[in-house]
Parts: sequence; C-alpha cells; structure tokens
Amino acid sequence: MAELKAETTYLDPLLFEAPPVIKCNESITLYHGSREGIHGPIAPISRDRCDFGKGFYIGTDRSQPLTLICNFPKARLYTLSVDLSDLEILKIDVGVEWALFVAYHRGKMEAAKGTQFYERIKSWGKDCDMVIGYIANDRMFVVLDRFFNGEITDLALINSLSALKPGKQYVALTEKACSKITILDEQRLSQEQRMRLKKESESNRKKGITLAEEMCKRYRREGMFFDEIIKAGDDYAGIKS
Repeated sequence: MAELKAETTYLDPLLFEAPPVIKCNESITLYHGSREGIHGPIAPISRDRCDFGKGFYIGTDRSQPLTLICNFPKARLYTLSVDLSDLEILKIDVGVEWALFVAYHRGKMEAAKGTQFYERIKSWGKDCDMVIGYIANDRMFVVLDRFFNGEITDLALINSLSALKPGKQYVALTEKACSKITILDEQRLSQEQRMRLKKESESNRKKGITLAEEMCKRYRREGMFFDEIIKAGDDYAGIKS
C-alpha cells in the first residue's frame, strides 16, 4: 500500500473524481468464505448492504473470510481461480473515495439522498462487472464505523488504513463475472478451528478500537468529518453542474 501523508486532508474537491474503470487480462487465485457452502452456480447474491453492494465477494487474504464464518458449524473456505479477462472492472484505491463508496452501499449516506453528490457516488461502478478495493476487516470495521458516526476525521481514517494494511477484495457484480470463477478447493472448518478464529476475531476488534482511539487523539483537529465531506462534496457538485 502506498504511504499516506498525514499532513494533508485527503478530500480536495478539485481532485475528487470517480475511480477508474479498467480491463485486465490475467487469472488470479482468491478466497471465499461461506457459512453453509456453495450450492449450485456461483452468483452475485450477497446481502445488499455489503461494502460494494450485492455481489460474490472474494479476497486476496486467505485468513480474511475465516473470521467472518467462524460462528457457523457448516462453514467452508474456498480457493478459487478468477479469470479477469473481458471484464469491466472498477478499481477503487485506498482513500476517502473508498470510504464514501462503502458508506453508500452500507446505507450510511441516506441523509444526503437526492443530492448531486449522493448520485455521483451511486453512479460509481454502474455497468461494471467487478469492483476491486480494500477490505473493511475486523480491525478496520471499528475505525470505519467511528468515521461514519462522526467520531474521527478523514485523516484519522486514512492513517488507520495505512497502519492496518487491509487486504483487497474482488466483488463479482454480474453473472458474467461469476461465470469466470472456478472452484479449486473446498475446506470445511473443524470446531477447533472455528473456536480459534472466534478468539482471533475478538482480538482484532479490540486492536481496531485501540487504534481508533489513538488516531482520534492524534488527528482530533485535523481533516474533515464525514458530514463535512458530504456537504463539501455536494457544494462542489453544485458548482460543477
């Protein structure tokens, strides 16, 4: 992950643009955790309010999905091959843009619904087959929630991301993208593995809370809060129109 500079606010309305849509001609190995196993064809059928919307979620870090499925007796871990060729892919890098994209899909921007800024964020990824971006993992979830609740600024959030170095997730949004995913391996988690992962998940969340408190103190008077970013973004959208 690129080093992030703490001395500047990450949102500059003059630079705030939609993430790029790219094409890629490679196949990669990724991982997916399932509560009860995959039955039938792979499909974009997660719940709506996930990080990047409804889709099939897969990641670069094998351990990442494990803590999400450790409470389920029938949990499975899958190793997958993903062919990225001929797909329209939205690539969203670490930054406030990433946080706002997650905020929209998690329903955290409803207060801005109907504004031009809200519509701009909503339009990102439209007509794309896949999104690539960072994972809001166990530790990052706490920090991100505090940002959405107005407890920490964008600088605190960005520096937390830099410190935590979260992995990336690839989200297949369409049937076309899902058809390019092949299962290589399926592993059922034992009760012992699941108990160990539960402890790991709890530990990660505690680390996230500690980090959020540290960043809140360090950047208490620097950067912008979530509601300020939304207002600034909408004001700028109005100027651009």
